[in-house]
Amino acid sequence: MIALTLAEIAALTGGSVTGAEHPVVVDGPVVIDGREAEAGSLFVAFVGEHTDGHLHVPQAAAVGAVAVLGKRPTELPTVIVEDVQQALQRLAKAVVARVRAAGGLTVLGITGSQGKTSAKDLLSAVLGQAAPTVATRGSYNNEIGMPLTALRVDTGTRYLVLEMGARGKGHIAELAELVAPDIGVVLNVGHAHIGEFGSREAIAEAKGELIEASSGAAVLNADDDRVAAMAARTHARVITFGQEREADVRVRDLRLDRLGRPSFTLATADTAVPVTLQLVGAHQALNAAAAATAAMAAGLTIEQIGQALAGVATLSKWRMELHELPGGAIVLNDAYNANPDSMRAGIDALAVIGADTAVQRTVAVLGEMKELGPDAEQEHVAVGRYAAERGIDQVVVVGEAARGIDLGAREGGTASVVLADNAAATAWVREHLGARDAVLFKASNGARLYEVADALL
Repeated sequence: MIALTLAEIAALTGGSVTGAEHPVVVDGPVVIDGREAEAGSLFVAFVGEHTDGHLHVPQAAAVGAVAVLGKRPTELPTVIVEDVQQALQRLAKAVVARVRAAGGLTVLGITGSQGKTSAKDLLSAVLGQAAPTVATRGSYNNEIGMPLTALRVDTGTRYLVLEMGARGKGHIAELAELVAPDIGVVLNVGHAHIGEFGSREAIAEAKGELIEASSGAAVLNADDDRVAAMAARTHARVITFGQEREADVRVRDLRLDRLGRPSFTLATADTAVPVTLQLVGAHQALNAAAAATAAMAAGLTIEQIGQALAGVATLSKWRMELHELPGGAIVLNDAYNANPDSMRAGIDALAVIGADTAVQRTVAVLGEMKELGPDAEQEHVAVGRYAAERGIDQVVVVGEAARGIDLGAREGGTASVVLADNAAATAWVREHLGARDAVLFKASNGARLYEVADALL
């Protein structure tokens, strides 16, 4: 973060300073986990359901925190505010505005029902090759995580890439108001969180809030009708990407290698560059096109972009992580999150890997997809049927809430077993996984299915 005195932070957040006998300067990161504090940090003390951040101030101080933003006095100099979350957001808004005023900062926001973390990772890697870039870590995309990311900028930051999530109407508008995005990217409108929104139309309404707030360019998926229609909601320049339909930036000639890694041509009206990704899944090609289109809107050339995309070896943790075990088995760990669309993408990737003659059997270890509302049962059944359609040899369903997957798989003629929990799944995988098997782990994050993958690895 840019260096600020505690008095300045108090003025920006509407708080008051206590416990500061001498002027205090915050010039380190802003953190909410005391273990992540560094020299010069500001520790933000939230009072949550299970813990009180004020009790962890000594831990933060021990590793370098110099001040606290909280609701009451602490052992460190403290800015006391009425609403800590609101104060954090006000601070982030002020810091981004100051850095932007100093010149050179471009803010890019990304949203979508699925793929936003992967697209964000790709975009930040591409922009980071060109100039200093700050980007969302993992899925820190909510009303607390996004301000924490924004506060990492300093006067040398050229690009700020922010993933924006939503659980209802108005959430993205509130996030966007804090940072005033120059470029907004909408990937798709799917089924994720449909239980909270009620319909895909409501999801589209919420995702489009980013486009309404973006002043420079709106980057839209031409293949998704609901996203393409958002062009009517902005006065910014509209730039499209796609694969199935004509678009300003288009994926052509897509092909996959034996491990499901895509190669394709990234084409504009007058230029085309070959791209080979190190990432797994055909869907990563469209994520790469979205990142490329946003990077072009930010001023990079397609040649720069194609070269940078080819160098991206990893994404955020537990997202399409590919491992080849010493015995020969292949593990695809995509257990961070899941919805019907991303489940199908994961199954597609497993099916491609399974087509290799070196692979004897494909195993899909699948858990619950959360937040699907009244359609949850039928969506789980549909995923099971899809696994059967794609020729997956063995489905392993973890948890009673995901039992519909078993029903769908069996209806499609695929072998399936239901296991009670992750411990049972770990035992099953260790006993049954063969040296020439390929296994996918996929579920919503709350199912913690990554624990099973980690135990195997």
